[in-house]
Amino acid sequence: MGYTEFYNFLIPLYGLSLGMSAGAIGMLVGARSLLAVFLSIHVGVLMDRFGTRRVTLFFVWTAMALAPVFPLLPWFWPLLLLQIVNGGALQFAWAGSQTLISQLAEGEAEYLGRFSFFARIGTTVAPMIAGVAWDLGGAWPSYGLGVAWGVALTLVLLRAPEAPIAVGDGHGPGRHAGLRVVDVLPRLPDYVRCFALIAIPAVATTMAIIFLRTATNGVQSSLYVVYLKGVGLTGTSIGILFAAIEITSGLGSLFAGRAMRLGDPQRTMLSGTVLSILLICATPFTGGIFALLFVAQGLRGWLQGVVQPMMFSVQAKAVGPHRQGSVVGLRQTMNRLAAIVIPPAMGVIADHWGAGQSFVILGAILIVLCAPVTLITRRAARTVTQAEPTLSD
Repeated sequence: MGYTEFYNFLIPLYGLSLGMSAGAIGMLVGARSLLAVFLSIHVGVLMDRFGTRRVTLFFVWTAMALAPVFPLLPWFWPLLLLQIVNGGALQFAWAGSQTLISQLAEGEAEYLGRFSFFARIGTTVAPMIAGVAWDLGGAWPSYGLGVAWGVALTLVLLRAPEAPIAVGDGHGPGRHAGLRVVDVLPRLPDYVRCFALIAIPAVATTMAIIFLRTATNGVQSSLYVVYLKGVGLTGTSIGILFAAIEITSGLGSLFAGRAMRLGDPQRTMLSGTVLSILLICATPFTGGIFALLFVAQGLRGWLQGVVQPMMFSVQAKAVGPHRQGSVVGLRQTMNRLAAIVIPPAMGVIADHWGAGQSFVILGAILIVLCAPVTLITRRAARTVTQAEPTLSD
């Protein structure tokens, strides 16, 4: 995850150094998600078909090869195109990591929690390393370090085992079959089969929870910062609040295995998501008091840290060992959609009703959206109960 976060941190700094406007930099930042919206499902299917590690290595190498190109392109439109391709490669490499751990851990929340914990270390450390590299030498050393990071990630992936998958999935050649160009092109039937996974109640519930969870992150990355600056908090204070949610989220992920045993995991996930929505939308009611904001961020981070591995676990167990890439691709698509939709929606609401009121309005909308998720959760619980064998069986 540090590989992705490293590049994400650098692009605004590089844009500013070139004298680009805030709007142009915003477009560069948003461009990294474009390919992931349309191709995450396709890449997930390729992982199921040809092997997760193999596909992940391809995208790691792609990002490595493109890193030295950034300092060579000081113009907006070529840089935008480069950011689209490189951002897609980074997103797909991260998706490969999620798929590989889901396959190797067989969906066990305890191991997925450890995975999330180390991912949070990556998101915390990478910006600091990138910042030091930028301060010391600017674009060339920074993106050169990105190449070195890719080399390290390559060595780790080569040491990691490939998950055992079937030779062929019934819809195309298997991992050991000869690779043809037509095999790596997107296919409509693959998308149809992937979206059909939503018919599984457990998958439908977790996908809805993912959208709601990502929505709170969208609020934090947009209106939250604007509001805090408006009430007089310094950049350092805001940075501490952002670090708080990363640290507590990492700690919370270590409790995911225990949380799975508390009762119905889907109800636990939904409850944690509802509380996360309430905590972020209560921001205007803190009066800008740093201590209250810090506690709210810490609690929300811990809840999200617990919920994330549980979602991975429920999805992995619901679809079986040979559809892990597909369900991760579907999950990435939902994440990217929420990341694209929520910030502009928050901006429109804030323009009409003000920053403080927009927290309440969006919070009410998200809580209302939780109602159908509750119905799906109950349906999934009934399905599991009916499927359990009786003593006579």
